[in-house]
Amino acid sequence: MYVRRSAAVLAAVTVIGTVTPAFAADSSPSASPSVTLPSGLYGTSDPTYDGVWRQSLALIAQHRVDVRPAATAVDWLVGQQCANGAFAAFRAEPAKACDAKTMVDTNSTAAAVQALAAAGGHGTEIGKAKTWLRSVQNKDGGWGYTAGGASDANSTSVVIGALNSSGGLHAPNVQKDGKSPYDALVKLSLPCADGGAFAYQPDKKGRLSANADATAAAVVAASGQGMLTTRAGDKAAADCADGSRRTPEQAAANGAAYLGKALEKDGYLKSALAGAEDQPDYGNTADAVVALAVQGGESAARKPLEWLEKNAATWAKQNGPAAYAQLIFAAHATGTDPRDFGGTDLVKQLNATGPAPQSAATASEQEKDKEKKENDDSPFGVWWYVGIFLVVGIGIGFLLSGRNKGK
Repeated sequence: MYVRRSAAVLAAVTVIGTVTPAFAADSSPSASPSVTLPSGLYGTSDPTYDGVWRQSLALIAQHRVDVRPAATAVDWLVGQQCANGAFAAFRAEPAKACDAKTMVDTNSTAAAVQALAAAGGHGTEIGKAKTWLRSVQNKDGGWGYTAGGASDANSTSVVIGALNSSGGLHAPNVQKDGKSPYDALVKLSLPCADGGAFAYQPDKKGRLSANADATAAAVVAASGQGMLTTRAGDKAAADCADGSRRTPEQAAANGAAYLGKALEKDGYLKSALAGAEDQPDYGNTADAVVALAVQGGESAARKPLEWLEKNAATWAKQNGPAAYAQLIFAAHATGTDPRDFGGTDLVKQLNATGPAPQSAATASEQEKDKEKKENDDSPFGVWWYVGIFLVVGIGIGFLLSGRNKGK
């Protein structure tokens, strides 16, 4: 998914006519940031095209493993939101109001919604973001990377995850011209004669081509889940099947069957980025593990999971927080311990890429401080209550004394 986001950003800025991302031909961001890195941000590479995305994935992954993120990390993400509810990939000057030149996008916004839902206490921000997402929904029920762009499987899938991650209307009920997000996904699914996969989006002639990354994302979304809510399924592995009317559930099952066959030989997916060498695609393989687990549980994803445990540590170290998060998602979906993933503590490594998370002791101290503040804020103070209890105690003493004398 990380590679696909890079490609999507490139496509977006090419259409709009702005500067081409320096890393668009590579899955890893530039090692030399062109902007000053905020203290609350995860990762040390240039955040220009993925700041909100990687921050969101880091916060979601921490939530999945019961880690409370640093308040500064959550505050930084909140500060990236525009007044209309949307998020851009990165805003170097969050105090400056967004304008027509601010390149907001559906992927950053949907990921941020899930991260803020994980953090809790951000209903207002989430509501504004979901309202914006609904305002840019396409007539086919889906979403493109940018407002008005043709619907694609990845963008539609991450928005479905956002809509299903918090209160209010969920994805099936968010419709445009009678079309839901699931209608858009099914429209992007291929028949079994072509493998049963999902396409990213139609080409200029309207033809669909199988895309493993889009398939992994769409299988999870068509199952009604997202990054924040993925859980292992228990459906037995099945071959691709075409009914008289393809449902989201059938399209998801077909997509999982496609991924299973694609991973059968080597245990990993290969890079599909134009011009890339014939090499493993770690991020897409991690996403495929989640998709297979969502459909058929741990056993369905065992082979690619074992491959990741043996081979993904170096990749994650090079690519930072989003990569660690993807591996944590894969581990969590399959019931694998992310703190011992092929000998690597993914949680520790993720935490080390940003501000130190709150420890249990810190959280406890904050609760005590809150309680103390509430007492201090009382118009009478804590000693007033102590005095009341003393008076009541003395009164009870006199009462008991009087009873004893009357006996």
